[in-house]
Amino acid sequence: MAPRLSLLLALLLAGASSAQQQQFMEYMERRFGALEERISQWHDQSSRYSTELREFKSQVITMLENMEKEQDRLRTEVENTAVRVDRLEREVDYLETQNPVPSCVEVDEKLMENQVSTAKKRKNEKYDKLTDCSDTISQVKAMKILKKFGSSAGLWTKDPVGSSEKIYVFDGSRNDTVYVFPRMREFTLFSATRKAARIKLPYPWVGTGHLVYGGHLYYIRQQGTFQVIKFSLANKTIVDSSVFPAEEQVPVFGLSAFNYIDIAADEEGLWAIYATRENEKNICLAKLDPISLDIEQMWDTPCPRENAESAFVICGALYVVYNTRLPSRSRVQCVFDVSGAMTPEDAALVYFPKRYGSHSSMKYNPKERQIYAWDDGYQIIYRMEMKKKLEI
Repeated sequence: MAPRLSLLLALLLAGASSAQQQQFMEYMERRFGALEERISQWHDQSSRYSTELREFKSQVITMLENMEKEQDRLRTEVENTAVRVDRLEREVDYLETQNPVPSCVEVDEKLMENQVSTAKKRKNEKYDKLTDCSDTISQVKAMKILKKFGSSAGLWTKDPVGSSEKIYVFDGSRNDTVYVFPRMREFTLFSATRKAARIKLPYPWVGTGHLVYGGHLYYIRQQGTFQVIKFSLANKTIVDSSVFPAEEQVPVFGLSAFNYIDIAADEEGLWAIYATRENEKNICLAKLDPISLDIEQMWDTPCPRENAESAFVICGALYVVYNTRLPSRSRVQCVFDVSGAMTPEDAALVYFPKRYGSHSSMKYNPKERQIYAWDDGYQIIYRMEMKKKLEI
């Protein structure tokens, strides 16, 4: 740089006087000296910044490695905690089973006699519909198998009244604990019950004919006679109970010996499907008051119990599903319309797709127009295609 600087100065000072040249030379030397000093400082600072950046990068990498190790440790602790929580829940369930605290539900014998008498007076009367619903099943539009959960027999359903998305699961044909999943997603994705709340009922249920309707759980209890228990899901208490006014009951479905009463819901409200020894070859139907649990009307249907596996009600018509002792393809083979608008001969013969075994429960949801079915431990949704009764 010095030779070039000297050459540059020589050119600039060629036409200047000796004194002026000397002053100019000194000025330029000072300026170039200051410039060289700044360049040297820049090199020093750049080198220092590079060193600090490398050190910071090394610290960040070390911190990330420590965070990954901590994450692995926390994941292991969470998994161990979940295992301990499951074990604790099972122990609590066992203790509650060994030490139940039942609520007081008394049976008024006189009231029971009055209910039986009133119901018999209105037996097989013509039904005055509450809605203008006149749909009937044309065919099964689609089938969706969600998962396999629990025992071969059970029930899963939603509340068709209101906007709740909760899924209620009754595992088995005799139990006292209901699993409640917040949404369909949690029920579908998780195989365990950790994501589910548990409702411990004051009395165990029998069968798979229970129902969730209007914020209440209606379930069947057997204590000599059969009782319909109305249980509030909001405050977890029994709101009402009623002895079912039917004498000498027998299993309502020939292929489901554990079911004596099947409570169903449709556009008209609540129904009870049952059978008695007096008319043991055929299935009976009753209209229930959801508030008082009184029987409003009763019918003897022409639908046989033999080889029946389940049933549901749509727009005031009872649909009975049949199968064989060796499970094959289920089918709706008998329809009974309480309003008389459709005869059994007018109804379409509806077949369900071939599945795993036989249905232990089939719950029609009038809001969604689909059926929640439990088939040998598999939870299935059937979407139905409807027609007006006059179109058949």
